[in-house]
Amino acid sequence: MADFRDLRIVIIGAGMGGLGAALAFAKKGFKNINVYETASNLGFVGAGIQMPPNVVRVLDRLGCWEEIEKDSTNVKETSIRQGSTNEELAHVYMPDMREKYGFPHCTGHRSSLAGGLYNGCLKESAIKFNFGTSLVKVLSWAPKPRILLKSRTQEEPFEVEADILLASDGIKSLTRTQMLSELGLTSEEGDTGQAAYRIMLHRDQMKHDPEMLALLDSDMVVRWIGERRHIIAYPVSGHNIYNLSTAHPDTNFAGATNATYTTRGEKKAMFEVFGTFCPLVQRMLDLVPEGEVCEWKLRIHKTLPTWVHGSAALLGDACHATLPHLNQGAAMAIEDGSVLAECVSRIPADKLDDAETITKTLKVFEMLRKPYTTTLVDLASHSGRVLHLGEGKAKEERDRLFRENGKSGVVPDKWASPDVQKMIYSHDCVKEVIEKFDEVFASIA
Repeated sequence: MADFRDLRIVIIGAGMGGLGAALAFAKKGFKNINVYETASNLGFVGAGIQMPPNVVRVLDRLGCWEEIEKDSTNVKETSIRQGSTNEELAHVYMPDMREKYGFPHCTGHRSSLAGGLYNGCLKESAIKFNFGTSLVKVLSWAPKPRILLKSRTQEEPFEVEADILLASDGIKSLTRTQMLSELGLTSEEGDTGQAAYRIMLHRDQMKHDPEMLALLDSDMVVRWIGERRHIIAYPVSGHNIYNLSTAHPDTNFAGATNATYTTRGEKKAMFEVFGTFCPLVQRMLDLVPEGEVCEWKLRIHKTLPTWVHGSAALLGDACHATLPHLNQGAAMAIEDGSVLAECVSRIPADKLDDAETITKTLKVFEMLRKPYTTTLVDLASHSGRVLHLGEGKAKEERDRLFRENGKSGVVPDKWASPDVQKMIYSHDCVKEVIEKFDEVFASIA
């Protein structure tokens, strides 16, 4: 093999991480990229999503941000409010995100982000999507990974060989489970004790309520907080949809969940969870049609002992699933793909068939990303604990800090805290590879 671009890249999963990885490898000139996805099509669904400057930087490099931005809301401010009274605890203005970090902070519909990535992939002849195809097992990890797949259109499973295998198969990753098992390691799932409702209200539903309409027409993210629960909300889809996502105790969650950790909820139960929240919140929740209440169990897993085995690597939720309180889950997954593509493109021509070099290259990806993503996962968990405080001295101190409105550089809601924003939004994941790859690669025994 004379050129890194000839390496056969196989990606398991076409979520945000898988799409971002496929497009990143194509943009680096790789010629053979196969994506295997269990679903028969992407069928873009989901709720709102935040796109902070660090991921917009990546999307812009990948050439798909212009399309995604057309349908996005450029966030200029955030209001943190007491859930029970709608009293504002803090109001943090952020009109200068583009000036500070080179890119805006936007909100949008998850389908717009995924669709923009997918459309970018469709323009690349090197990328082939294989829908309706599930991973059965990994047959070998090195020197050339071999996997067994099952297609809905074929009776018998079939084998595929790759030069590099990338598993973006989510929090229930089959690849991760098998990888760790064969290495004699374990992955501990962290039960967060939290669940979430995801709600999307349309303009037609809100237009008769001036208070709701003002929220829909704003460029503001609102967080209503209470003991052990909160709601975060913002406009998406060109200010035509108002997205609400909650976090609350999972006592109403069904005992037996399906593969996506979702269950059909009841409107009555949702009102009970947020029964102490203010009338504005109650009116919005009342707009949710009966029978359309869905609840998600929020799960994470503890820091993994490794992301790499042989010529295979995990990315996205497969290795660093996070709570949504920092709004970085999709961003981290998309960043992973660009870091991987940049790392793999640095394999020398005379080492492309050397399994040890490929493993070390993938370990550079892990060594660069794991400390960063672990910090963000921990910050998201910490922010959730602080937001959900009950009455007492800790809550009093939190509310005192809220009243300072970030003047000290710190806001208890880490998503809105200037110090945390600076750390995350100024992070250029590709630049880090360029600057540190050789040093980190040389440090690996």
